Amino acid sequence: MPIAVVRAETFYLPPSQLPPDAWADVPAAELVWKWMEYRTGRRLIPPEGTVDDTYYARINQNRWIADCSSCGSAQVVSPSDPRYACTECQWGWCTLTFPEDVDAVEAALLPLKPGFRNWWHPDDPNNPNRPPEPTPDPGPMGEPT
Repeated sequence: MPIAVVRAETFYLPPSQLPPDAWADVPAAELVWKWMEYRTGRRLIPPEGTVDDTYYARINQNRWIADCSSCGSAQVVSPSDPRYACTECQWGWCTLTFPEDVDAVEAALLPLKPGFRNWWHPDDPNNPNRPPEPTPDPGPMGEPT
């Protein structure tokens, strides 16, 4: 059986001294806050409000991630809860854009080794494979008007 693409629900797990389902009632986008709180040993409070930013989710080395446009940090995200709030700079809840067919994108990557599974949303302006914007035709150059 191939290794599945990693989502927040399978990445941010409770520490071993807690029951495996200790965070089962925590929404997927908020799991990173619980995990970071445990790992840093300090209380972290997720933002309360949303912001108007929209980020594109992408697959990086077999993990669904989103990058913070404010500080450059990234975290594992999930299509089951398409929100993102940065644990580093505390930027509020942003909407995440996933592909229309998440399962098809994941299935297309399964033949690759996990470390080579990368995917960018075609509309993401940071997509390195995005076709360049068409250059407008400058018209006849040097012709008298």
